[in-house]
Amino acid sequence: MASQTLKHRPKEEPTTTATTTATHTTCSHKYRKDQKLAMAKRGLRSLAVAVAIPAVGTAASISIAGATLVATRPSWSPPVWTFHLGSLLMSALLGFSSWLVWAEGGFHGRSEALPLYLLELLLSLLWAPLVFSAGFPRPGMAVCGAHFAVLFMLSQSYRQVNPIAADLIKPYLAWVSFLVVFNYKLL
Repeated sequence: MASQTLKHRPKEEPTTTATTTATHTTCSHKYRKDQKLAMAKRGLRSLAVAVAIPAVGTAASISIAGATLVATRPSWSPPVWTFHLGSLLMSALLGFSSWLVWAEGGFHGRSEALPLYLLELLLSLLWAPLVFSAGFPRPGMAVCGAHFAVLFMLSQSYRQVNPIAADLIKPYLAWVSFLVVFNYKLL
């Protein structure tokens, strides 16, 4: 019988190159995974900083403004805590929007984006102390108008880099529009 004379081919021992290649592939995969994890951690830290900067500034502005509304407020005026909460939420939303632009390199590519963002932060910090603490509705109205214009320009600038970031500014524009109407009723 011919099949009895056949010998099986012996299994080849893995060569050192096959072992090295398998080890290298495993190490390479682990290295890439570690790289992605490190990049994700850096991204989350930068996001936290981007949201915290405007939120902390707004919290400082709120603490300066105090918890009292001016005496001559409209009858439909919400409680003061809603103004503060709205400002905090909008500043966090703006921080996230700005982070999206920063992540795409927009502050380097669009030279007007960073100055507009910084001007917007300044204007948002000025309004509450002017209207609530000092009781100056006329300068508050000017700040609100400038704030709206700067937010609109910032939205247009962000749209060139990241349309989603520009869309995230729309609720802030609505909020500032409400503040303009509220401020107008104080005049």
